[in-house]
Amino acid sequence: MIINTPPVFSAADYQYMSLALREAAKGLYGTSPNPRVGCVIVKDGNIVGYGAHLRAGEPHAEVHALRMAGEHAAGADAYVTLEPCSHFGRTPPCADAVVKAGVKRVVTAMQDPNPLVAGNGLRRLAEHGIEVASGLLEHEAKVLNTGFISRMTRQRPWVRSKIAASLDGKTGLNNGESKWITSPDARQHVQQWRAQSCAILTGVGTILADDPLLTVRDIDLLQKRHGVQPWRIIVDSQLRTPPSAAILQAGRVVIVHAVRLPEQERALQGAGAELLALPGEGGRVDLTAMLHGLAQRQINEVMVEAGALLNGGLLNAGLVDELLLYYAPILLGGDARNMFAMAELQSMQQKIQLQTLDTRQVGVDWFIRAKPVM
Repeated sequence: MIINTPPVFSAADYQYMSLALREAAKGLYGTSPNPRVGCVIVKDGNIVGYGAHLRAGEPHAEVHALRMAGEHAAGADAYVTLEPCSHFGRTPPCADAVVKAGVKRVVTAMQDPNPLVAGNGLRRLAEHGIEVASGLLEHEAKVLNTGFISRMTRQRPWVRSKIAASLDGKTGLNNGESKWITSPDARQHVQQWRAQSCAILTGVGTILADDPLLTVRDIDLLQKRHGVQPWRIIVDSQLRTPPSAAILQAGRVVIVHAVRLPEQERALQGAGAELLALPGEGGRVDLTAMLHGLAQRQINEVMVEAGALLNGGLLNAGLVDELLLYYAPILLGGDARNMFAMAELQSMQQKIQLQTLDTRQVGVDWFIRAKPVM
């Protein structure tokens, strides 16, 4: 429930919330599984404190801002990109810290979708006589936390499929050769998406063909992740992943499979992999159950780097939230590999419509970020 939402916010309110969102963005790569949150505290038109949540288990944005503000927090306005928490987790409730500091007004961009909070933080503030308002730059705050919101409201992560292709929509030659379609600039751009993802999802076909690591290689980005690599998830129905695969050497790997092969399971577990059996129809992995399982592991955002089979399976199941498409200025011809394995359409009414979210040039390549309209 939104509490005491005013019909109009002032220009100053927009300015300070914009600054709070900028603070929140500092946690883009490192707050998982927590949301990205920023806070700005203002008194008599002056910013007296600001802060961001940077890592799970460490102080939240409000605590950093209140510490900076000190005694100036009393009678001040606090701008927070997410409703202050009202429950004990790894840290005490931020709502209690705000009350104790004597803040007179709290403006939030959005309410917390976590059922443990969900309006209770704002309610607690209001019960202590603090003026509260919510909904300022709500869209921007939600974009910053699409994965967290997805996990809390849909019980599955936000899924982005990254595909590098030629201008005629081909991802590699028919003989399997695919390195490199796009430029070094595009591959560096991909590193940013990897770094903000909680997990990288691929298929066993990619493992067998390319033996990739699928890690964040950019040192600066990895430092922003506090040195922690994303989980790597392999969809491998028949457990064909070799125990010697390079991806297993970097740790934090989950292999999702459909069949039970005890000897292969022991070998893969001995190589450091975790196994998750989720059989679906036709001897394949149940992709929907897999995403729910990842949500239970507190994974907010998943980036798919796979071939046509897995990309097509996820798209056909309505499980792709965004497409990250990198198009190189080359042509590979009609017999080359496609982006998606999809059944032939019998009518234009069956087409999948895309909503373009972003288009830009990256080096010599073109990047299109789009959302399937289901």
